Amino acid sequence: MKKILIIIAGFILTLNISVKADEGMWLLSLIGKNYEKMKAMGLRLTPDDIYNINKACLKDAIVGLSNVTYLQQGQGFFCTGEIISDQALVLTNHHCSYDVIQKHSAIEHDYLKNGFWAATKDQELTNEDLTASILVRMEDVTARILGELKPEMTESDRNSKINKIKKEIENEAKKGTGYDAFVKPMFDGNQFFLFVYETFTDVRIVGAPPSSIGKFGGDTDNWMWPRHTGDFSVMRIYMSKEGKPAKYSKDNVPYKPRHYLPVSIKGVKKDDYTMILGFPGSTQRFMPSWGVEETVERSNPIRIKVRTAKLDILRKDMASDDKIRIKYASKYAQSSNYWKYSIGQNKGLKRLGVFEQKKTLEEKFEKWMNASESRKETYGEVFDLIEKAYNTKKQNSIAFDYMMESMFQGAEISLFPFQLNVLAGSLKNTPDKKDIITGLVEDLKKVSAEYFKDYNTETDKKVFATMLKIYYKDVPKEFHFSAIQEIEKKYKGDIDKFTDKLFEKSFFTDEKKFNEFLADPSYKAIEKDPAYKFTQSLIDKFIEVQRKANSSTELNKGMRLFVAGLMEMEKDKTFYPNANATLRITYGKVSDYFPTDAVYYNYFTTLKGVIEKEDPKVDEFIVPAKLKELYEKKDYGRYADRDGAIHVCFTSNNDITGGNSGSPVINGDGELVGTAFDGNWEAMSGDIKFETDLQKTIVCDIRYVLFIMDKFAGAKNLIDEMKIVGGQ
Repeated sequence: MKKILIIIAGFILTLNISVKADEGMWLLSLIGKNYEKMKAMGLRLTPDDIYNINKACLKDAIVGLSNVTYLQQGQGFFCTGEIISDQALVLTNHHCSYDVIQKHSAIEHDYLKNGFWAATKDQELTNEDLTASILVRMEDVTARILGELKPEMTESDRNSKINKIKKEIENEAKKGTGYDAFVKPMFDGNQFFLFVYETFTDVRIVGAPPSSIGKFGGDTDNWMWPRHTGDFSVMRIYMSKEGKPAKYSKDNVPYKPRHYLPVSIKGVKKDDYTMILGFPGSTQRFMPSWGVEETVERSNPIRIKVRTAKLDILRKDMASDDKIRIKYASKYAQSSNYWKYSIGQNKGLKRLGVFEQKKTLEEKFEKWMNASESRKETYGEVFDLIEKAYNTKKQNSIAFDYMMESMFQGAEISLFPFQLNVLAGSLKNTPDKKDIITGLVEDLKKVSAEYFKDYNTETDKKVFATMLKIYYKDVPKEFHFSAIQEIEKKYKGDIDKFTDKLFEKSFFTDEKKFNEFLADPSYKAIEKDPAYKFTQSLIDKFIEVQRKANSSTELNKGMRLFVAGLMEMEKDKTFYPNANATLRITYGKVSDYFPTDAVYYNYFTTLKGVIEKEDPKVDEFIVPAKLKELYEKKDYGRYADRDGAIHVCFTSNNDITGGNSGSPVINGDGELVGTAFDGNWEAMSGDIKFETDLQKTIVCDIRYVLFIMDKFAGAKNLIDEMKIVGGQ
């Protein structure tokens, strides 16, 4: 009997392992370490089918979405897309395209409200700043970098040397190729990898559903399950006739991809294998207990407080006027996303006891370290360095967070005047160089036209006064910049009076006044402008605060040693680096879950749930009439599940984070079954501590995507482009 119980217990243990989330955002070039496990879970491809630099493979169908400025600054990618046709059709999320859809929208063609579908390629919408990058190769360059470092180097000297070698490697990789190249640190500076990309700058919007589908549920359902959102949109990548990346031209042709994903309408069922390839933005899985405390007690509460105040103003103004709604739709969405994320993350970190888990790991590390004199010599200062760094930067970090949230991400007038810095310098120092000044003015005309298109003076004025009051009240006086000191002296602390005067006198608050200035620019006019003076005083203080808050050599060294020690302490464990906007693969299974005691969530939702959530009085839950008609007639075409219903979303236990939005969810045969767009509320602490029992990826079922394209939008031209496999 005892033997039978042991066998049963072993079977149950194996079963539990199969349904738990498999933690890890793995580098594709190292996927061989995980391959046998992936194959046992249901993968029917080889490692070369996933990543190979000599033949077409899955990596060639994965796209990093960004813009020119982000890439030039080395910021990486804000979303992921996947190529789904031989004419470079790219599928991504609706919220990834939301900003560019908004830019193309106006009262007379409200694509946010009504959706957009190009019937022919010449109807596709061009986007000046949108880019799509495809990975060419990655390479481990750790040995080359670490080989030139000396143990006696200071952290400052070490970082300077690393940056020098990184630049050399990047330049070598780019030389004569036209590619972009970036060396990225892994494991807090213990390893380094080179990533080489081919970047395309002609990316056009092909189609997007109305927000009543693409954003169904709005803020209420954001980060929540069950979910009923058709969060998808479609783009296309173009190249020159010579087959090279090129700026927009009517002569450009669709890119010819090395590989594109077949689209499966077989559907998914519980425990089916899933893998996701994409560009996860940032995780902090090695964060120490001091960092968790800072996040819970300071960083998140600041973000929540400031954004709550800003979003309240935007929401009211957007509800009062359709023009304002269109202008601020994307700005509101961007701000609200991580506002709600921060609320959920704090709840998760507290409920799941992440601080206590981190303390337990640190105690284990200290015990392991103290058991060996050589380990004590190598790692003995780790926690002293980390604790000292967090304590030293505490006040500066509070000021930094308030400055970022209330000033730089608050009112637009706080930062827009900075655009004139270069022109101001030219007018002051080289006024005789008219050609340079004329060029700068012409650039500013383009920048200002884009800026004022989506700017409402009265809305920004309300935000400015509210944000300034929060900063004035909550941030210690030592971090007040000179403009605030002027408010105290000249306006006796009356922020409303100061705001009225600034918006009345500045030429940055009105497009007509701004253009009048550009028609006859002078350094004196810039120097005297109250908004420009405000911005300059803000930036001066920001540089000081940022340097103290973020430039901690003690913390950098402490974390580098801590992570190296963890990898040595648990040498039998396969570690993966934190997300840093580089291409990763995660694997898991379609799965349901129990979020709390006595509550069960199925792994999929259906169109029936959309109808059940309908509320014509609430914008977030309006259901288009045609969608209701299709539901009532059960006119689902070939996209219904075996159960006869249209499946809208499903959950898997893949490990993802921000930046993975739009990533393809792929089955064991390398076919597209959905597009990832969210995580679940109960595991919002996952960027810091992965929760194997709770972590879920929320996926838009590819059959719902096709159903909306085909039956709702009538975009059969797009359906015909794809290689659709399976079916009932």
